[in-house]
Amino acid sequence: MEHQNLFEQFNNAGKLSLPEKEIYFADIPWVRHPDFEGVELKHIVTSRQTGGQFSFHLVRIAPDKKIGNHVHKTQSETHEVIFGSGVCINDGTQIRYEPGVISLLPVNVPHEVTAGNKGLCIFAKFMPALN
Repeated sequence: MEHQNLFEQFNNAGKLSLPEKEIYFADIPWVRHPDFEGVELKHIVTSRQTGGQFSFHLVRIAPDKKIGNHVHKTQSETHEVIFGSGVCINDGTQIRYEPGVISLLPVNVPHEVTAGNKGLCIFAKFMPALN
């Protein structure tokens, strides 16, 4: 249950603290992923805000749903697992996802993520930013 609380802290009480302002995660809407059913995104920091340098996103994958196999041709990506469980196939290698796992996904490397039966929540970071 404490891992669910960690996700809820990010989702409901989390904030991005900048010198000029604070942005509360609860004020950022969830949006459906345009390509993958059962996947929602909360865009914490966008390309527009960083001049294309990086972007950060909370990603919520429904139980037994997946982000299908794909590559990012110009971005490296990290996943920080904050709730649930699942599996990431990273360049053909299976990585077990559970809270506390950080996975590195280099530029142009095929990867996919499948949530377990309780769903999966990750904090995804892209450099340079995902548009």
